[in-house]
Amino acid sequence: MKHTLKRQLRKLATERPYQLFATSAVALVLATGAGALVARSDDNLVDAPTATAVAELRDDSAASRSLARVATAPSSDAPSSADPSSTPRSAVPSSAAPSSAAASPSARATTADPDVASKKAAPKPPAEKVLSYDYQAQINGYYCGPAAVRNALSAAGIERGQETLAAQMGTTFAGTNSAYDTTRALNAAVKGEPYKTTMIPGGAATPAQMDQLQADVVAAISDGRGVVVNVAGSVVDTAGGWHSFPGGHYVAVVGYEDEGRMVKIADSADASYYSYWLSTIDLANWAATRGYSS
Repeated sequence: MKHTLKRQLRKLATERPYQLFATSAVALVLATGAGALVARSDDNLVDAPTATAVAELRDDSAASRSLARVATAPSSDAPSSADPSSTPRSAVPSSAAPSSAAASPSARATTADPDVASKKAAPKPPAEKVLSYDYQAQINGYYCGPAAVRNALSAAGIERGQETLAAQMGTTFAGTNSAYDTTRALNAAVKGEPYKTTMIPGGAATPAQMDQLQADVVAAISDGRGVVVNVAGSVVDTAGGWHSFPGGHYVAVVGYEDEGRMVKIADSADASYYSYWLSTIDLANWAATRGYSS
């Protein structure tokens, strides 16, 4: 039987080479008895001379099996290069993936701070402002402190009597001790206790103390509050009037102009000359060794 198969294979190889694979497959099935199927690989075809050599089959089945190359079909799970959707995620360039910022415009927007957005810049104080007030001269020689506080409060629409204020400040025949007392009385009458005491301890005011007085006057007057200053010594106002109080005195500031470089004084000492203007520099030096409530 084997000789017969060999003769048939030789005949096919010389007459119909294209039938080699089919005949070889039949021979392998008969020789091995295993029913092996010879599969043709698409990318590695066997040429005619090789087919002739394969036709010279040996008797041992192991050699016959080694000649049969079975091509493994591609796995259905393997992605196809022609199908972009099957490309693994790791193979997609990072530039091709949409960024979260591009996908969401809100991600690029900076969240506004509600506190900053709600805050408005503080308005600049006016270059000049004079408060309307109800002047009253001091009722005796040592009530300049209560009278100055009373005149300053009237600019805020608050009515207080000199006697009442004198009791609050501890005013005696020697007068009122210091600006700390006038600050206490002012805060007792004004809501929020906005007043503070600033002392000028040297014999003359420094430029920094002059600037501070100017800023404090502008802030208080802009807020509708008069300022009370404890002075000592002498000063000449812008109109040439001379004011001298060697033992100390209290006056009220009820207005300013030129951005606070000039201040309007309400002076309780003389009802016939109760109001005048001073430079802030002169007022600061007049208050040296004393202080003020603003």
